[in-house]
Amino acid sequence: MPRWAMVIDLDKCVACQGCSIACRQENNTPAVGPDQAAMGRALRWNDVVPLPLNAEEVSEISGEHATATVRYLTRPCMHCDNPPCIKVCPVQATYVDEEGLVRQDYNRCIGCRFCTVACPYGVRYFNWEEPPWSPELARHINPDYVSENGSLEGPAVRPKGVVEKCTFCIHRLQKARQQAETEGREFRAEDYRPACVETCTAQARFFGDMEDPNSTVSYLARSTRAFRILEEVGTHPKVIYLREG
Repeated sequence: MPRWAMVIDLDKCVACQGCSIACRQENNTPAVGPDQAAMGRALRWNDVVPLPLNAEEVSEISGEHATATVRYLTRPCMHCDNPPCIKVCPVQATYVDEEGLVRQDYNRCIGCRFCTVACPYGVRYFNWEEPPWSPELARHINPDYVSENGSLEGPAVRPKGVVEKCTFCIHRLQKARQQAETEGREFRAEDYRPACVETCTAQARFFGDMEDPNSTVSYLARSTRAFRILEEVGTHPKVIYLREG
């Protein structure tokens, strides 16, 4: 059974936010208005966040880059092996499936937001309003997206009052397996890639089966540059970063 993981090379990432745009288009993530965004209610399954440099890092910058004071980190759901979010959910609406993906059942979610508070990475988002879909935005709805309950009704988005998050584009996994079956062959791990990985212009993202010791993600995860965010809290995230430099 595969165990899906992602590696992000921060030395290659140029913070173009192409991954964020691809994620939104692929998963029909609703856009909120300026008033909601100002209250911190924007839904960004994949976010690019600025990280201030410390004094030592600033002192190392010289020449034409002397004014640089930030670096960037791209942040999807970490799909932890030991996710705090599932431990606090009173209705088991969030869970880890047999392939290590942290899933969200929108039909079971009661909107208590315990999971949002428990997540140390801040990558869970609550739908405070019914997601608006103007005629202009509706033209960009991805027909391949299937919600967690398998429904393709309407724009296949989440309703008001539930929590949502990055799924590693799990509908792509389902589609890839169906395609392999149609072609009469075995499913291969390389058949499945989330939209953010596929669209990364700098080729800074890698995705694959961590259980395969010969896979690219398995190899990169053993690099001396590899680290996990908040590894000390024991979440064992399956998104691994490679340090810059």
